[in-house]
Amino acid sequence: MTMWVFGYGSLLWNPGFAPRERVIATLPGYHRSFCMRSIHHRGTPENPGLVLALDAAEAAACTGLALSVERAEEERVLAYLRERELISSAYLERRLGVHLADGREVEAVTYVIDPEHEQYCGGIDLEEQARAIARAVGGRGPNTEYLFNTTDHLRELGLEDAELDWLVRRVRQIM
Repeated sequence: MTMWVFGYGSLLWNPGFAPRERVIATLPGYHRSFCMRSIHHRGTPENPGLVLALDAAEAAACTGLALSVERAEEERVLAYLRERELISSAYLERRLGVHLADGREVEAVTYVIDPEHEQYCGGIDLEEQARAIARAVGGRGPNTEYLFNTTDHLRELGLEDAELDWLVRRVRQIM
C-alpha cells in the first residue's frame, strides 16, 4: 500500500521529499487555519508567529495536495516529517481518509492541531493574525514568507482561500 501525505501549508511548497505523485485532495472534517502559535520555525517564545494547522470542525473540508511517497523512501520520509512536524507536540499525527481529485480515496499521513496544546490559538481574529504574522521571525525565516509562499502555491494549484488572501493584503499594509 502506497504511503500518502496530506499537505495544506508549507508541505505544498516545501515537502522535504520528492513525491512520486501530487494530486489535489480534500480532507473532510477539518479546515486550514492559522491556529497554532509558532515558537520554533516562524517565531520565538518571546515573539510567536502563527502557522497553519488543520482544525477539526463539523461540515468543514480542507483542499490541499496528497503526496505519494516512493516505497523505498517511506521510512525516511516518515522520520523526516515527524522530526519537522512534531517538534513541539502541538500537531498530532493521524492517518485520515482523503478524497483525490481523480476520484480515488486514500489514507494519508496528516498533521492536525491538538486543541488542548498550549500553542493552540483557534478563533483569533484576522487582524490579530495579520499583526502576529507581520512581525514574527523564527528558525526557518520570517512568518510573512510562510504566508506568502503558502498563498502563492494555493493559487498556482487553482485553490482559493479568501482568509489567506485577506491576510496577505493586510500583512503587506502593516509591513
